[in-house]
Parts: sequence; structure tokens; C-alpha cells
Amino acid sequence: MRLFSLKNVVLSSAVALVTLAGAISADAQNRGEYRDYIRAQREAQREYREYLRTRSRSDYRDWQRAQREAQRELREYQQSSRYNNRSTRRVYNTYNTGITGQQRYYRVYRDGNYYQTDYRGAELLRQAVNSGYQQGYRQAQNDRRYGRGNDYYGSNVYRMGTYGYQTYVARDQYQYYFQQGFQRGYEDGYNNQLRYGYRSGNNYNILGTILSTILNFAN
Repeated sequence: MRLFSLKNVVLSSAVALVTLAGAISADAQNRGEYRDYIRAQREAQREYREYLRTRSRSDYRDWQRAQREAQRELREYQQSSRYNNRSTRRVYNTYNTGITGQQRYYRVYRDGNYYQTDYRGAELLRQAVNSGYQQGYRQAQNDRRYGRGNDYYGSNVYRMGTYGYQTYVARDQYQYYFQQGFQRGYEDGYNNQLRYGYRSGNNYNILGTILSTILNFAN
């Protein structure tokens, strides 16, 4: 009986490792698509700065063309990411839980300390930053439109910091990252710029590079 169980464990481990290798390959492809998106986004920002300098129609067209290319790269990355993340989560959960008995965790660095969370918590904190950016951008546009001062702290949404909150992470953690996104969104919205984010249709989202810097995840 013990020999049979051992064979099952060895076989399960071998299957998981083969599948894990496939997931790692998918992750590598995903990182390549992410790099393509970042390059396209940087080019769009460069074209935008050039347009702000010259205000010429040709530079405006170049900026819009670069922005469309960045959005296309983003869509490709997101589509690949959604597919690969589903596959990777299944593999890592099988590998980490079924074989090692451990879950996959992330460490979040904040104010000189590390806090631990799992995949779901990490996704919620990403959502907090991006939701904060979106809400900050909208609030700033309204403040600018109606002649109100440049004051993100005066917003109830900022002070509460719980827009989109779910109890899966600590409230103060969510508030902190929401407010980090809100401040940057407000600055972009009030100054009618895209320093920290990008436009996708009628929505504004925070740049992946800024998001990574704010969260500073470590596995």
C-alpha cells in the first residue's frame, strides 16, 4: 500500500512539473508582450510630449497613432495575461498545494515593512490603485471644469479610500493603495496630462510601470 502511494506521489509530481514548465513558458511569452506594451506606451508618451511642445497637427496625428498602437499592445497583453494567468494559477495551485502543501504568497512593501498576501489579495490591491487613479482623474476634471482649486485631499472619495473595497484585504491596506492611485490620477486629470496613466476608450487607467512601482510586490 505504501509503495502504491509513493508511486502516485511521484507520478503526480512528474505531471505537475511538466505542466509547470508549460506555464513558465507561457509566463515568458507574457513578459515579452508586456515589454512590447511598455515600449509602445513610452513611445506614445514621447509623441505626446512632442505634441505639447509644438502643438502641430502632424505631431498630434503621430501621438494619436502611437496611442492606438499602445492600446493594441495592451489588449494583446491583457488577453494573453487572462489566458495564461488562469492556466498558471491552476498549475501553481496544483504544484504548490498538492505537492508542497503551501500556497503562493506575495510580499507587499510599504512604509519600511513587508505585508503578506495571496494571489487574490494582490489582485485586489492592483484594483485599488487603478480604481483610485480613475476616480482621481474624474474628480480632478470636475474640479477644473467648475473652477475649484487643485485639492485632491478635499475629496470625500479620497479621504474614505474604500471605493471598490472588499474585505479580503485589510481596510487600511486598501485605503493606502487607493489613495496612491487617486493622487496620481488627480494630478493627471487636473493638469490635463497623461504622466501616470493612459486613455483606453472613455476610461483612464494607471500605467503598468507606475502600478508596479507603487505595489513593489515580491514573491
